[in-house]
Amino acid sequence: MELFDTHFHWYGKPEPQTIVDEAESSDVKYMLCSGWDSASSQNAAEFSEKFEGCWFSAGVHPHEASGFDFNFHPFKKLTSYKQCRAVGEVGLDYFYENSDRQTQLQVFEKFTEFALEVNKPLVIHCRDKENRNDTYIETFNVIKDFTKDNGKFGIHCYTGNGYWLEKFLDLGAYIGITGIITFPKAANLRDIINIIPDDKLLLETDSPYLAPKPYRGKTNFPKYLKYIASAVAKEKNNTVEKVAEVTTENAFNFFELNR
Repeated sequence: MELFDTHFHWYGKPEPQTIVDEAESSDVKYMLCSGWDSASSQNAAEFSEKFEGCWFSAGVHPHEASGFDFNFHPFKKLTSYKQCRAVGEVGLDYFYENSDRQTQLQVFEKFTEFALEVNKPLVIHCRDKENRNDTYIETFNVIKDFTKDNGKFGIHCYTGNGYWLEKFLDLGAYIGITGIITFPKAANLRDIINIIPDDKLLLETDSPYLAPKPYRGKTNFPKYLKYIASAVAKEKNNTVEKVAEVTTENAFNFFELNR
């Protein structure tokens, strides 16, 4: 069985070799390290270059939008690296609003233009307060134009409702599922998991956040992806081996990788 963690973060610890060795021992053969600003994107690049089967993405998380000076030169350099397979994560977060909404939107729009310029898929963060849909509405409006120009995108850590899921799928979205699917209060996510076509489903840990059961509340690692795969397999009434096969193939397609 070969799993692909399509989205994890690295904050400097533990050592990359430890993360990769532990992941491989848990059937996670491939992984993508996601940056959230210029410095972390550079760190992600350095992480990925050390290992076969590891890649990275470069972007500015909405929490960091207010500190972004719209200098794309570092990102142009990073996206020129062979191991860089996507722009992101970028997007909108109105749950915490660590950056004001207007700035988040401006940064997001600029990165959609940048993704088209460098011909990379876009990894999108989209989160809102409970029972609010402002981020979904605004993300959809931005991405609708992006896809008209043949842009490819994935929604990372999807937690929205079925309506917006289908709207994004209509635009060609890939959908990332995290350990949230194992949380007792995430029945809404389990209810809509079968809306996602098999060829659009991605698995991710978003580590060090969102550790799945039985490690919820602890530091998350790529090695825990197997628990997410098992939860998805249960909801889809399939085997974990089949889920691994399909989602890994999807990841190779989304990031335009050769096997």
